[in-house]
Order: sequence, then C-alpha cells, then structure tokens
Amino acid sequence: MNIFPAIDLFSGKAVRLFKGDYSQMTVYNDDPLAVARDFEACGAKFIHMVDLEGAKDGTTPNLSVVKKIVDSTSLFVEIGGGIRSMEVADRYIECGVGRVILGTAAVSDREFLSAAVKKHGDKIAVGVDIKNGKVAIKGWTETSALDAFDFCRELQELGVKTVICTDISKDGAMMGTNRELYRELSQKFSLDIIASGGVSSLDDISALRALNLYGAIIGKAYYTGAIDLREALEVAK
Repeated sequence: MNIFPAIDLFSGKAVRLFKGDYSQMTVYNDDPLAVARDFEACGAKFIHMVDLEGAKDGTTPNLSVVKKIVDSTSLFVEIGGGIRSMEVADRYIECGVGRVILGTAAVSDREFLSAAVKKHGDKIAVGVDIKNGKVAIKGWTETSALDAFDFCRELQELGVKTVICTDISKDGAMMGTNRELYRELSQKFSLDIIASGGVSSLDDISALRALNLYGAIIGKAYYTGAIDLREALEVAK
C-alpha cells in the first residue's frame, strides 16, 4: 500500500482544516516545499495536495507552490481542489503533476469528467467525499443527493482508475479511519482506492493495508506527530 502524506494549501502555506471547516484552520508551515522535502527525506514517494482556495472558487492560486514541489523533489504529486475545467486540469498536468483529482466537477459535469478521462487517462482521479452516505461537493459545503456507492460504480464504468475516498466525519478528528467503509469499497469495486480522513495511528495503516487498498493519506497525524512517517511507510509495505 502506498502512503500519501498530505499538504493542504491556503495562501501559499501548509494548513489543515478540522472536518473541512474553513473557520477551523491551523497553519502548520509557511513553506510547503520544506514539508514536501521532509516527506521525501522520510522515504515517501507520493504526495497528496489540495488547494483549499481553489476548492472554493475553481482557480489555481497556489500553482506556483505546486510547481516548485514538482520541480524540486522526485515525489509523485497528485492535486485536487477546484479542478472544474479542462484548462485547469491541463495547467496542472503541463506543470508536471502526476494526477489531478476532480471533485465537484465530477459530480456536476459528467461530460467534462468523461472528456478528461479520454484526454488524460489515469492522470485523472476522482475525490469521493462522503457525508452520511452521500457525496459532498463544493469544498464540503454542500451535500448532493448522490449515493456514494452508486457514484463509485459509475466512475468505474466511465474508466476512472483512482478514487480518493474521504469520510468527512473522520477528517482531521484524529479518531481513527472508517475501516468498514473501505472494506466495502474494496470488495465492491476494482478501483484503485486511496483512503482519506482519520488515518491517525499505525494500527489504522496496518488495517487498511490488510484490505489491499492502493493507498492511504496521512494528514493531521503527521503534523501533530501522532504518526511517524518513516514508521508508517514501513508498516504500509
């Protein structure tokens, strides 16, 4: 299983939100590149990034920070947050990002999703953010009527390969991850599933690895020191 340490970007800084709430934001580092270099020094091969400003308005205000990380490290970069047009997807891929994650746009604009998969193949992933069994959109500020499992089935049929699945109720809360959800997802679909939200101990990582998931995202647990990244990478093997 691959480990994806995470950087959430806001105003060029590495931050974390509590349960997706913009009013509960903690700034962890003014220099995201330094954080990415630490990930790399620990042995990480991947990095998961979210542009929280982009998630709100569909722009790329932190593109220069992302490009710096792409150019200055050997990490495979995946990024989400406000990718709602081919132009924005192209912009990230042209700057060397390995995978872009569609969120709101994948729910609201199937034509765009389909065209993006046709154009960029497995460089297109979809973020399925789950709130009470439904898919949340617009930076988690709204919940759609779409059932999360129905949506995953549709993504698989469309040819999407990678899905980043977040249980919002667990995100940033440091209360463990939703193992039952990931067990069900891994049994029902042949997608590459990346678990996100609430991964807060080596025990969580061990449990997710046992489900044969493709990856797991470590966010707040890294920043608070609850998980040692080097140890996490070993357990994930």
